Amino acid sequence: MEPRTLQEAVLYYSDLEVCKNLLPEVRWGDSPVCERCGSLHVKKLSTRKVWKCYDCKRQFSVIVGTIFEDTKLGLDKWFVCMWMIANCKNGVSSYEIHRALGIKQETAWFMLHRVRHAMKVGSIEKFKGTVEVDETYIGGKPRKGTLTNPNRRGTPNKRGAGTTKTIAMGILQREGNVTAKVVLNAKRRSLVPEIREVVEPGSKVFSDSLMSYRVLSSEYDHKFVDHSKNEFVRGDVTTNTIESYWSLLKRSLKGTYISVEPFHLNRYLDEQSFRYNYRKTDDSTRFRTVLGMVAGKRLTYDELKTFG
Repeated sequence: MEPRTLQEAVLYYSDLEVCKNLLPEVRWGDSPVCERCGSLHVKKLSTRKVWKCYDCKRQFSVIVGTIFEDTKLGLDKWFVCMWMIANCKNGVSSYEIHRALGIKQETAWFMLHRVRHAMKVGSIEKFKGTVEVDETYIGGKPRKGTLTNPNRRGTPNKRGAGTTKTIAMGILQREGNVTAKVVLNAKRRSLVPEIREVVEPGSKVFSDSLMSYRVLSSEYDHKFVDHSKNEFVRGDVTTNTIESYWSLLKRSLKGTYISVEPFHLNRYLDEQSFRYNYRKTDDSTRFRTVLGMVAGKRLTYDELKTFG
């Protein structure tokens, strides 16, 4: 029986044979595919734990083309790491993985980023029905000498002007999924194309009173709440759900990860979005879902350090 808790997962996946049998089952099912040519004319060699393609004559292991490629760690450690990041509500730090698995902190950091890379969802079905959109400012402090908020003397400008904050935009379908990404700024030309790409025309779109969203009324049933007037709910018009998502994200960033570089932030958004989108499933299902997403998403250390 598959594990349901972290304790059961550690014991269950400590057997490398279990891990090596599970990965091809989740990745390919009954139809292994050649990583090089895409052929289905593939068979497992009985003398070695590799597969052979009888079209391009290449031999390959199940980890080729996945986030595990070229790893020196056993899949037993990888699977426990994946279980923890998929199921810990506030995330898990590289230091915690380092202590739990007995590996270097730098190795744990690299592992976590590769798992976050696997969590990234590609094309998604467009959101429809009722959708909330919002932007938030993450990290950074006001630059020295920056003027404070003119409306409240002595209060730093939390909206990001005069700070080194990074802007993230979130789009959430009520009772459905969320997608979030880093954007260049909070201007119309940055925010509106993201909404058009994700949201079905004609849907209800709720936002705050930011002027950048005002043009949405030509394509969507757009309504907004004005936070500057202490208006947060008007009938069913509210952005409370997407703001709850931001709250969960910032709790993990401030409480678990402490310091996140802006060029890595998108992967932390992918991690939080994954857990939110699979919030109604159990721990074992979330783990198997991540495991099924590892193919075609190889990330090298040089790429991670060079391009974020």
